[in-house]
Amino acid sequence: RADTILHEMAHMWFGDLVTMRWWNDLWLNESFASFMAVFAEAQATRWTEAWTTFADTDKTWAYRQDQLPTTHPIVADIPDVESIHLNFDGITYAKGASVLRQLAAWVGQEQFLEGLKAYCKRHEFRNAELKDFLEALEEASGRDLHAWSKEWLETAGVNTLRARFDTEDRDGSDVFARVHIQQEPPKDRTTLRSHRVAVGLYDATGVGLVRRKRVELDVVNARTEVPELIGELVPDLFLVNDDDLTFAKIRLDPRSLSTVVQRLGDLDESLPRALCWTACWDMTRDGEMPASDYLKLVIGNIGRESKVGALQNLLAQATSAVWLYGDPAKRVAGGQALAEAALEGTRGAEAGSDHQLAWARAFIASARVPEHLEMVRGLLDGTIPFDGLVVDTELRWHIVKSLASAGAVGEDVIAAEQERDPSDRGSRHAAAARASRPDPAVKEEAWRIVVEDTSQPLALTSEIMGGFQQFGQEDLLEPFAARYFAALQHAWEARDLPDALAFAERMYPRLIVGTETIERTDGYLQREDVPAPIRRLLLEGEDGVARALRTRAIDAAAR
Repeated sequence: RADTILHEMAHMWFGDLVTMRWWNDLWLNESFASFMAVFAEAQATRWTEAWTTFADTDKTWAYRQDQLPTTHPIVADIPDVESIHLNFDGITYAKGASVLRQLAAWVGQEQFLEGLKAYCKRHEFRNAELKDFLEALEEASGRDLHAWSKEWLETAGVNTLRARFDTEDRDGSDVFARVHIQQEPPKDRTTLRSHRVAVGLYDATGVGLVRRKRVELDVVNARTEVPELIGELVPDLFLVNDDDLTFAKIRLDPRSLSTVVQRLGDLDESLPRALCWTACWDMTRDGEMPASDYLKLVIGNIGRESKVGALQNLLAQATSAVWLYGDPAKRVAGGQALAEAALEGTRGAEAGSDHQLAWARAFIASARVPEHLEMVRGLLDGTIPFDGLVVDTELRWHIVKSLASAGAVGEDVIAAEQERDPSDRGSRHAAAARASRPDPAVKEEAWRIVVEDTSQPLALTSEIMGGFQQFGQEDLLEPFAARYFAALQHAWEARDLPDALAFAERMYPRLIVGTETIERTDGYLQREDVPAPIRRLLLEGEDGVARALRTRAIDAAAR
């Protein structure tokens, strides 16, 4: 809430006082508002860990968006007004804000702020362009930002950073003989960027993982030596991009990864924890860590996560590891392990706390075996309470939808809950619950409403689309995969833009992970009449299926 308020307040300067000349500089509005909101939170409110929340949520969004085949530079090419809609995305908001944080580190924070003041004063009540912003920053910092702009604002993709080192023995201990940071270009690109980064050396002690040394340096080209670390004891955790100054994926060396697996929860500071969690999630999505190993990492360390936002994200990612990125043969065991961990977390959390609610929602969503489903039903009827957990209207609907998806309740329970909550929101929750039931007739009716009934408002059909595709229902959903492509052109022609885009994105057969989905998508994309916004969403959906196909094979091989 604070972030949203501060974001909109920032638009008084970035968007209102100074407005971009054309939509290609949309980032001058949105990236700045996102950056300044977090900056203000961390500097001037009680939410001093705002940059951790940013790393957990916004940057995860940006990393995902920037690895899609449809990624684009922060300064995007916007040929017409219709193209604007799909650029209100993770690049324009989250990556842009991340790159502004890197720019502040690159030129110096004081110089960065002075440049912003000059930019706003010089162009107040007028339109501005990228060159105007760069001129103000160059004058304030004395640095030529032409190359920086080309690297960061006008080129897409995310780099990967990792530490490489040689060691030698000194009095029975391993010390660094040579250290360098290796930079790798984005996939299918050659871009290397200039990064201002910090590296941190963390040692395992009796009070946790403690940072012993921090070095800040400029990483340029493919290899950057770090002579300041020569002779230092090899740490238990070598954290590249400590303090999260740059926008880059990081990889952990084998010793550091082992430390993270065993002791990630021993990092007392929330930001380095977030960086380690993100590194492991990136490795999972990239097929470098089997999804089942990521699940074990989460279950083994999440209990000590103090940030409720991080807890929620990690539980969602663990769910994706089980159902989307992991070997389907491991689903039953993995899903039950996650449910047991969530149940334990619910019981162990402070009564009435946000942590307890996050754990409870995860347990409810992951319940599949009879014992767990019975407990969830008990939460709904009040026979199995958890001390301090308030089962309000929203949580009741979460329970009903989860039970409906698992096939544990039918229309009678959904109708009774809708009668209990006759609000518009209750009607939408009920529609989602109905669509989520594992019943062919139910799926057929949901499809009819979404595809044929153009009289329904988007608020309602969005809920139906959200309930339609559920993990574990692939056999029921498979027949609709071909029908999706047959209905796509009609949806574009018969509905207004928001409705058509919602259908294209949310009904794409993302859970039918196989080569046939990829072939169907490729076949449709061969058509000459595919509108650009639809083409983009299809490419993104296909990329998700292809990624899941790769990670499942890797997880299966890790038996």
